[in-house]
Amino acid sequence: MFAALTGFKRGTTHTISGTVYSADDKLPLPGVTVLLKGTSTGTQTNAKGTYSITVSDNNATLIFNFIGFQPQYITIGSKTKIDVYLKVASSSLNEVVVTAYGVQKRKDVTGSVAQINNKDALKSTPQRLQGRVSGIVVNGAPGSAQKMMIRGVNSYGYVSPAPAEDNESYKGITENSFTNAGTTPLSTFSVDVDAASYSNVRRFINNGQLPPADAVRVEEMINYFNYNLAGPTDNSPVAIHTELSSAPWNTKHRLLRIGLKAKTIATKNLPASNLVFLIDVSGSMNSANKLPLVQSSLKMLVDQLRPQDKVALVVYAGAAGVVLPSTSGDKKETIKNAIDNLSAGGSTAGGEGIKLAYKIAAENLIKTGNNRIILATDGDFNVGASSDDDMEKLIEKKRESGIFLSVLGYGMGNYKDSKMETLADKGNGNYAYIDNITEARKTLVSEFGGTLFTVAKDVKLQIEFNPAKVQAYRLLGYENRILNKEDFNDDKKDAGDMGSGHTVTAFYEIVPAGIKDDYMVSVDPLKYQKNEVKVAASGSSEMMTIKFRYKEPVSSVSKMSQAVVYDKPVDFKLTSTDFQFASAVAEVGMLLRDSKFKQKASFAHAIATARAGKGDDGEGYRSEFIRLAESAKLLSKGTELAKVGDDE
Repeated sequence: MFAALTGFKRGTTHTISGTVYSADDKLPLPGVTVLLKGTSTGTQTNAKGTYSITVSDNNATLIFNFIGFQPQYITIGSKTKIDVYLKVASSSLNEVVVTAYGVQKRKDVTGSVAQINNKDALKSTPQRLQGRVSGIVVNGAPGSAQKMMIRGVNSYGYVSPAPAEDNESYKGITENSFTNAGTTPLSTFSVDVDAASYSNVRRFINNGQLPPADAVRVEEMINYFNYNLAGPTDNSPVAIHTELSSAPWNTKHRLLRIGLKAKTIATKNLPASNLVFLIDVSGSMNSANKLPLVQSSLKMLVDQLRPQDKVALVVYAGAAGVVLPSTSGDKKETIKNAIDNLSAGGSTAGGEGIKLAYKIAAENLIKTGNNRIILATDGDFNVGASSDDDMEKLIEKKRESGIFLSVLGYGMGNYKDSKMETLADKGNGNYAYIDNITEARKTLVSEFGGTLFTVAKDVKLQIEFNPAKVQAYRLLGYENRILNKEDFNDDKKDAGDMGSGHTVTAFYEIVPAGIKDDYMVSVDPLKYQKNEVKVAASGSSEMMTIKFRYKEPVSSVSKMSQAVVYDKPVDFKLTSTDFQFASAVAEVGMLLRDSKFKQKASFAHAIATARAGKGDDGEGYRSEFIRLAESAKLLSKGTELAKVGDDE
């Protein structure tokens, strides 16, 4: 069913727009594929479920498709507005395995199996299925003994194609485990406001695949969303908030939320910016979701600039060069023309590009301003001074001069998440993954101040747990941000930064004292020192003390504040909507990682919790998450059904 408005002439180019809803609950559906039938022209609905597509034939047909829903085919006719209501598929995911010519492990196959044993049929079948069936991966040349995998197949037709076997890289993550509060009462880590992992995970799920476990950084998924926290009321740049309840996936455990809120500075009061756009124009960027999306993204950012801001444009491929010298922010047409004239081709001299960008930034340094390089790339540095160590040392040295580095990641297939996360961390900057124009708007327009303007740098948290109240604890996520306890007071130790209006959420799962728990591991008594743990606060209701350390943007000396958390948990149903929603995101993150600490976590429970905690969702991002979780639930049933072509 759909409603439409009319109004264009036959034979002219026109734009069709509308919103896609779920027919059962009438909620918008983000991430729906909208395809012009018989062409490669298409788009996706944004976080609010809306779409826009340009067509030139009123006899054309639009196909609306989303995992777990029946597709709709709608002839455009004279319509300019088409709202669509998709019905849930009666058979959401068929567990289908297409087997290549050759031997197959029978024990690896579940569900329905379609076998192709004819060599001639095999020559064409994979190519017919690739791109028409979500999750199919084909290895090998046409006609050869090919290996195919279907991870989850919508039984009703076309869905977004999953990328073929790729060369993406992710830094390995060893999950934080439960720590004994008696022997190790201090937990120290650096804050992280990056959100690249969430948008990258979204890309995988929208393409019909579950993400690799190491692509899922739980803290970045949680911190993708804005939370309703009050800013500081004194002169400090950041306010601390806490909330304590039961853990949804194990009600015997407690769940503590620590929330930080940076002060918000009005755009007109932000310091002047000296920006250098460093753009990868190598051959690997020559696809629609890379350089063209980079160009659209940066032009959005240019629209936010003021006359006192200035921008230079540096590119790199086989060599690095300056495309646009530092130019005033009021010359928007000049800057945009330089961006539009970029084209991709050649190898990737990323090291030389970064050196040149820092040189240009230093030449135009604003001592009391925001000096920042914005690197846009797929991370595929393969020529020049490109080793990770060389890059890290260069960027660490340059940040001391007050020039920060932010990274915008694009594309898929050869995406180098591990390298880009490292560059942004070492450069005191943000790291975002831009998978569509809506994400570009969120990062570079809606969150402009937080993305580019630091209000507190080297932000660290240190929590001291009271062993009389806490038997063990586990920090959810932040594995790449763990610090030694002595790093907290060391002002030379680098940590994360917070921008204007940024919020940060961290969760601790806590095993209360006196609870018999499988996660408590005993060790033999020590021989050369006393074994008893001195509990000074045994008669206190204090559960922990949170210490928060930061530096002003232009200072090298840190300041500290602290807060005490008392052992007074509230019922989970009485917690804030933000607490409930953020815990649901954490639960989904653990499931996507197949965490050994997920306990009783489930997609069904997380989805119900997220619905209860959706709250005021003006931008539609929370509704989008709920739909992603529903898709992930479906995909998880068909993950890696069979590996075809393996030996017995």
